[in-house]
Amino acid sequence: MENVLISNIQRFSTKDGPGIRTTVFFKGCPLRCKWCHNPETHLLSEEIMYNRENCTLCGRCVTACPEGAVKIENNTVVTDTKKCTSCQKCTEECFYNAREISGKSLSFDHVCDIIERDTAFYSESGGGVTFSGGECLMFPEMLTKLLKFCKSRRIHTAVDTSGFSTWEVLENIAPFTDLFLYDIKAYSSSLHEKLTGVPNSLIWENLERLAQKGADINLRVPLIEGCNAIDEEVAKIAERCASMGIKKVNLLPYHDMGKYKYTKLGREYDSNSMSTPSDEKMQKFKKIFEDYKFTDVKIGG
Repeated sequence: MENVLISNIQRFSTKDGPGIRTTVFFKGCPLRCKWCHNPETHLLSEEIMYNRENCTLCGRCVTACPEGAVKIENNTVVTDTKKCTSCQKCTEECFYNAREISGKSLSFDHVCDIIERDTAFYSESGGGVTFSGGECLMFPEMLTKLLKFCKSRRIHTAVDTSGFSTWEVLENIAPFTDLFLYDIKAYSSSLHEKLTGVPNSLIWENLERLAQKGADINLRVPLIEGCNAIDEEVAKIAERCASMGIKKVNLLPYHDMGKYKYTKLGREYDSNSMSTPSDEKMQKFKKIFEDYKFTDVKIGG
């Protein structure tokens, strides 16, 4: 693989592992979590994002589109995604940054160059590089190559994953991964499938195998009222993970800060069925994990 589609490379991140980090967001994900705050990482293709607030309805994008995929209807610009080829001619003609492309094809060397820019910050802060998404495990060849590069430079590596992949992929990257940020979204497979579109038996199997190999695992459990903020579910997650010897977890209360991205992508977001658990409830969930002898339980990223 010469290039890979990257949604974003965020420098100076403090939310994706220890210290100051560079987080590489791969574009493409096999899950469709109801609450996902990075919908621009879902598809394995470039996408047009439209910011209506910046648009003057000048029509330059309509004229520029060679496929006739762009038109103005009801005082807004509409893109026919079936016709759009992501040629970016409409974005080039937009003077007001109302149209942008989500996803950029980058080479291995390009990504490495960005990673190396902040090596001094990694060393000083105990940080490093986190590979995320989307789902970075969908790109095993490029991911492995980047992990090996980081290890050759003595850069701490973290992989942020849903665990929904073959064991072969995880087994191959484990020797080059210092920390797994491993998402557990539900205990029961039926609930997981309802919330994400896929069952979770494979996710649990992979987590158990990683734990058996002695991998450093930091659980990340998103908690959403109306979805999975259920005492019994949380207790079963804590019990099962404790039996594997896992001691670290981040409990992530729901937020809708990614809602605007759905609007820019022309997708619907069901915010009415989801809300943030109360502080009291989050403290209750925290105590559940502490009761199962987790030694590092944090609320938030």
